[in-house]
Amino acid sequence: MLKKLLILCIALAPLAAMAQEVKIATVNVQEIFAAMPELSGIENQLSSKQDEIRKNIQALQDEYSKKLEEFEKSPAVSEAGKQDQQKQIIQLEERYQTYMQNGQQELNQLQQKLLEPINRKIFDAIKAVGDENKYAFVYDISSMQSPIVYFTPSAVDITPQVKTKLGL
Repeated sequence: MLKKLLILCIALAPLAAMAQEVKIATVNVQEIFAAMPELSGIENQLSSKQDEIRKNIQALQDEYSKKLEEFEKSPAVSEAGKQDQQKQIIQLEERYQTYMQNGQQELNQLQQKLLEPINRKIFDAIKAVGDENKYAFVYDISSMQSPIVYFTPSAVDITPQVKTKLGL
């Protein structure tokens, strides 16, 4: 009998531990991100880089158009001359394609590099608020692609606290 009682107590112990209150909070990371003052400077840097890439692309397009026009207008040039012009046009097309790909990669890398400190700052502030208030879970509700489809209305929205922590 004592043995059965002991087994029952051991079996119920995890249930008692789970009955303790689990604190859940939500946060809107996009709202916080949009309020970050560093964002305008980053947007300016990205815009400048995008303009630089556009100018270089336009220069390549202009050079391509010029070579193509020369090729079409050139009177009976020798076969070797035509092949050389065609080769130059193909090389320009390849340069254009390569520059387009590299320019987009460069822009993406710059964006990632510039945004990483802001994202880290936001994450650190969320973690600090979560630790201070002993939340078991903090869910980001800003994305419609979130795996969370429902949370209890008693879940605390810590977005204002995180903004305060960041000085926003």
